[in-house]
Amino acid sequence: MKDKTPGDATESFERALARAPKDQHYVLRLFVAGTTPNSLRAIQNIRLICEEHLQGRHELEVIDIYQHAGQLAAEQVVVAPTLVKKGPLPVRRLIGDLANRNRVLAGLDIIPRPAPE
Repeated sequence: MKDKTPGDATESFERALARAPKDQHYVLRLFVAGTTPNSLRAIQNIRLICEEHLQGRHELEVIDIYQHAGQLAAEQVVVAPTLVKKGPLPVRRLIGDLANRNRVLAGLDIIPRPAPE
């Protein structure tokens, strides 16, 4: 049996990324705590990311935990703001104001589109 080198793993990963559908539909839920500054920043940040990277390919639902506390347990949310990516799988949770765009894109499995030339 041949041992795989790190280069083989990288090439395999890049081939898998190339095969991934570019038109996947994202289902996102952002849990916020009222109109706190962190909540408002998280809403603004995820809306900008969706407009830039997921235009026409996403559903974003903003849920105020004070008005819909019953959904917290079902979504396993313990702190707000929390972004839950329901689809495409795997389910992911990102906590905070979502200001670190690169972390959010990586957490959502979004490959940034190259800038137009």
